[in-house]
Amino acid sequence: MSSVKVVHVNSKRELQSFIDFPHELFRGDKNYVPELFVAQRDLLTPGKHPFHEHSQVQAFLAYRNEKIVGRIAAISNSNHNIFNKANDGFFGFFDCENNKDVAAHLFSEASEWLKNKGANTLIGPTNFSTNETCGLLVDGYDSPPIVMMTYNPSYYKELVEGFGFRKKTDLLAYAFGVEGYDDKPLRLINTLRERLKNRGVTIRKVSLKNFNEEATKIREVYNAAWDKNLGFVPMTNHEFDYLAKDMKMLLDPDFCLVAEYEGKFIGFALAIPDLNQILIKIKKGRLLPFGLFKLLFQRKKINALRIIALGVLEDYRKMGIEACFYGQIIKSYREKNFKMAEASWVLENNELMNRALLQINGVPYKRYRIFEKSL
Repeated sequence: MSSVKVVHVNSKRELQSFIDFPHELFRGDKNYVPELFVAQRDLLTPGKHPFHEHSQVQAFLAYRNEKIVGRIAAISNSNHNIFNKANDGFFGFFDCENNKDVAAHLFSEASEWLKNKGANTLIGPTNFSTNETCGLLVDGYDSPPIVMMTYNPSYYKELVEGFGFRKKTDLLAYAFGVEGYDDKPLRLINTLRERLKNRGVTIRKVSLKNFNEEATKIREVYNAAWDKNLGFVPMTNHEFDYLAKDMKMLLDPDFCLVAEYEGKFIGFALAIPDLNQILIKIKKGRLLPFGLFKLLFQRKKINALRIIALGVLEDYRKMGIEACFYGQIIKSYREKNFKMAEASWVLENNELMNRALLQINGVPYKRYRIFEKSL
């Protein structure tokens, strides 16, 4: 058997190979969606993405006979370890041919790099944290991923477990069709709004005119409302601004709602159109020369939506704000003739949210897994 060689990604040319490797690996897979090259390049480049202001990432490529056969990134997330009082290391951007030897070489290199940074646990996949795309698909391989969700072949699970990883937690994605779900939140929305108004709570669309100010308030809710989630780490101001800038390009105010109490933001909900319906047609994730036109002119053909975030500060939960958010999104979803929506992701042990989604007949149709291993 030919030997496997793993190299550090240090040059722009190697980074391009790192980003492009999945295109060859998934050639012919009808469910594979290429990531935008420029977005991946910036994400992985210090000085481009604000994650690198506080943490470190090292990408690796595996070769056999001068051919790339796998990739991985080792991630030392300082903010995560400070916030969670831990010494965790992470892996992400894992893609590999169906070969346990190649996978073992990749995980070994990532492990050694992270141990040298003081890590005693390896967790993943996360790209870079749970604030970005994360999780290994372990159930629901029969359809493409929706925007900002991961995708991989079924054999990845065996490769990861073969190196000694064990399940840490699962993340669920729920599907909704046009028909067949309980629209109780929609029928009760006016009553809920009136009841909340009497208690000093108002729900409205985000203001694009004052987007920067609104985004700052949303960041405060995000960092407070999710702080008890497994593996959560607050976003820095620069990280949130970076994300908000990208989101604004996709934003439809009908699907971005905020809840206020006496002028204070206490909750928000965000859903975005499934851009993957276009990206799946853009070869190798390149916008030029023709991808940009596809992106601009096919947006109106998108017929699916992802409910990407819905959170309320702890002191204001169980007041009906969450149901009102869902009711308004369902109302807009129907009016705009979307055919499918996905609510993702939800921790498997988040009983309150899972119960709420099941009650309106959401179908848990995809499952993603975060793994861990002692170093």
